[in-house]
Amino acid sequence: MARILCITLNPALDLTADTSTVIPGSVNRAESTRLDAAGKGINVARVLAQLGHSVTVSGFLGKDNAAAFERLCVDENLQDEFVRVSGQNRINIKITEQDGRVTELNGPGFEVTGDALTQLERRLALLIPKSDAVVIGGSLPGDFPESALAALIAGINDAGKPVWLDTSGKALKAGVTARPEAVKPNIDELAGWAGHSLDSLTAVADTAARLQASGISQVIVSMGPDGVLWLRPGESLRSVPPSVSVTSTVGAGDTLLAGMVHGSLSGHGPEQVLAFATALSAESVQHVGVGNPVAPTFQKLLEQTRVQPWPGENNNGEMPL
Repeated sequence: MARILCITLNPALDLTADTSTVIPGSVNRAESTRLDAAGKGINVARVLAQLGHSVTVSGFLGKDNAAAFERLCVDENLQDEFVRVSGQNRINIKITEQDGRVTELNGPGFEVTGDALTQLERRLALLIPKSDAVVIGGSLPGDFPESALAALIAGINDAGKPVWLDTSGKALKAGVTARPEAVKPNIDELAGWAGHSLDSLTAVADTAARLQASGISQVIVSMGPDGVLWLRPGESLRSVPPSVSVTSTVGAGDTLLAGMVHGSLSGHGPEQVLAFATALSAESVQHVGVGNPVAPTFQKLLEQTRVQPWPGENNNGEMPL
């Protein structure tokens, strides 16, 4: 299996509260709560480790509440190479309702000093050459400059290692200028990059093609129940997941990215890569947390996932999203 480095610059403790419905401005009762060490890169790392890869996690980690992340690394066989910084890791609140709607309130994160950034650069200089691929996921902490993210990607490119990027907003705009191997926006993130709304599959595909033309080899757009659009050199594919009961969509995109990295590094064919990643993402929305590749329902979900060329005769590009 592959050696994969997953970088999370702004980790979070996710406080998830399950409730039947939320009434704004009133007292609401949660049916259950849980607190998980998370962040996009960490979530991707967890899935990749379950799939048998050797996974190292790095980035920044607040000293004041690092214990949950340290336990996670031990429990899930992740090599901890985080640079510790002063302060607390942010807390993100995820409210999941019975109908599948998720309301999120994400914290801002700690401040990162120039000394901490230098420490991270030195650590990554040792880790990157030992890695087969690098995943960078999530938002940027505090006043961390977007230009530093672009410089980080450029350095990894110079080392000859593929970078898979999953971020949003200004970080996405800065990151793509360094031309990572792949980016994985959802529709809202892709629309943010484009500067306008995307109201059809054709609009999504055209915008993804424009992003690819800027120098990105692979663009993976997650579209929720409408599936995944994957633009890669020489071809484009669209997957359609089976219909499932949605409990929480938190972590579904991270699971999708992990599945794509896994399949690509394992040498699987494109259709197999996309079907596997899409089915695993569909498995994840049926419960809180990332996808479980050994779940009893996974094989059936995989069999029910369809992959087609894009555009294809069965793809309606004008259907509303």
